[in-house]
Amino acid sequence: MTPRRTAPLRVVANPRPTPLVPNAVLGMLIFIFTEAMLFAGLISAHTIARASSVVGWPPPGQPRLPFEETALNTAALLLSGVAVFAAQRLLLRNRPRAFQTLALGIALGAFFVGFQGVEWVGLIREGLTLTSSVHGAFFYLIVGIHALHAVGALAALGWAGLRLRRGLMPANSFAAVALFWYFVVGVWPVIYLRVYT
Repeated sequence: MTPRRTAPLRVVANPRPTPLVPNAVLGMLIFIFTEAMLFAGLISAHTIARASSVVGWPPPGQPRLPFEETALNTAALLLSGVAVFAAQRLLLRNRPRAFQTLALGIALGAFFVGFQGVEWVGLIREGLTLTSSVHGAFFYLIVGIHALHAVGALAALGWAGLRLRRGLMPANSFAAVALFWYFVVGVWPVIYLRVYT
């Protein structure tokens, strides 16, 4: 009896190979890159306007920005970033604990946004408005755009928190939302040091 010949094995490539970076994360990274360019342009324009001011910065008659008071707010935002990072690390091991840590991060982020609102009201009462000077225009434009990003990122974190609590939050989707928050947290010290000093 002769041995039966079998056809050689063919290796078929996986039609959908596993991406190096999950799609949600890649999409968020592209979005963050474009937003980083937006902030780089705004901060560059602010730096040029400040350097070319012949009357000093801030202009006479305009209030100084509350650098010391905003330091507390900055600390709250940075701690919020740490809390979201910790929640991301806990996601696969302890979902209830991850949710609690994320809730802390959201609360600290909400404190940051609320304190910014209080700061704005005080500065408007002191006479710093969008139309009062170039100083005011840049302040409200740059800090306002950051505040919009913070509110959007907080909404995304809230959505992630609800899904996390129900056990429906994939790690890749959470990573994308967390990246957005890390961007909001990471760009703030640059704004704080450039705009508030």
